[in-house]
This record gives sequence, C-alpha cells and structure tokens, in this order.
Amino acid sequence: MLPERGENGHARRFARILGTRIAWTPVGDGQFFCPGCGGDRNYQRLTGHRRFTLLGVPVLPRGEAGPVVECAACARHYGTDVLDHPTTSRFSAMLRDAVHTVALAVLAAGSTRTRTSLSAAAGAVRAAGFQDCTEEQLNALVEALAADTGRIFGEPCGPGLAIELHEALDPLAPHLAPGGREAILLQGARIALADGPYTPAEREVLATVGAALTLTAADVERLLTAAGTPS
Repeated sequence: MLPERGENGHARRFARILGTRIAWTPVGDGQFFCPGCGGDRNYQRLTGHRRFTLLGVPVLPRGEAGPVVECAACARHYGTDVLDHPTTSRFSAMLRDAVHTVALAVLAAGSTRTRTSLSAAAGAVRAAGFQDCTEEQLNALVEALAADTGRIFGEPCGPGLAIELHEALDPLAPHLAPGGREAILLQGARIALADGPYTPAEREVLATVGAALTLTAADVERLLTAAGTPS
C-alpha cells in the first residue's frame, strides 16, 4: 500500500488518532412515517453524548447530541420534527373524518335533504373509508345534530359548526397537496349541488371549509363554479 500523502492523507491519519464518538441512549419509541422508507415504521427516540476520542477510546465529554429519531428498518436518523407527520393509518383516519364532517355540514346547511343529496354524501363518505355508511345513517346524524343544538336547517354556518369543521380540517390541511385540499371542497360542493343550486347557507359552509383548508376566497369561488359546470 502506498503511503498517504498530502493534506487529505494527513487529515485521515489525524482522524484515526483524534475524533468524536456519540453514545446514544433510547428514551422512547413508537410508530412514525419514515421519509426514507416511504411508509410506517417503528422508531426509537434517542439522545446522545459526544465524547472526544484518542485512538478510538473515549476520553473527554463534548456535550449532548440529538435528540433524534432512528428508524428501526433503515436505521437512518431524523430530526424529531419528522414525528409531526401523521402515519399512513392516522392520515387515512383524519381524511375519513374530514370528509364525513364536511358531508354532514353541507347536509345540515341545506334547507331540505333529498335522496339525491343524501346519496351523493354517502358516496363521498364511503369512498373516504366509512364503507358501511348509508343515506339513512347520515340523515339520522343530521337530525340528531339539529336536535342537540337547536339548529334550524338552512340557517347560516353558526359558531359551533364552524368550530367542528376547523377541528376536523385544520390538522389535516398541512399534510395535503393543493389538489387534495381542493378535492375535499369539491366533494362538499357536489353534495350541495345534488339537489339544486347552492343556497346561501351552503355557500357559507363551503366558504368555511375552504378557509379551514387554507384555500383563498378566489380559489373557493373558482372551485364552486367548477363543481357546477358540466364536464
């Protein structure tokens, strides 16, 4: 083997003599969406302590490292902000609940609920993951909500309904691409249009949906128009 020469060779020899090592300690675990694997994986949350090494032997502390998240499958390390991204199963549940809430809100805003509007709503909810949802179930839920809150069908979007929409949509919106956010609003618009033109109350509900999905007022109006335009 040729002797190491130049600055790079000197640096490699120096690194073998002096360096740093991190001793990791597990402090928690769970499941997360691993960006490296592209799916749900188990993880360990680690904190570390750096040590100065001499000939590979730790000799002096150099402070703390981490915390980091280590994927149990690919062993890569990520910042703890990766845990803010929902797992695939959690994301599916959030999307399902969001579509269900939007469908109920639009139905409640309508002055009447026809078989056509209930069918459109049930179809959207089933496609989102509630596969056993029926028109009768949705109708009963809307009736129960009205009885519980004293709400009158066809009235504008009140504070309680706006809060429910924001609770369902606010956590989901940051994890949806623009097309995904628009798709949820379009589903609500098609439910509203299933039994005729938008009522003022339906428009108000859909505007609240759009705001919760971080869509601009111009985008909301564009999408409401598009939903009513034959393809």
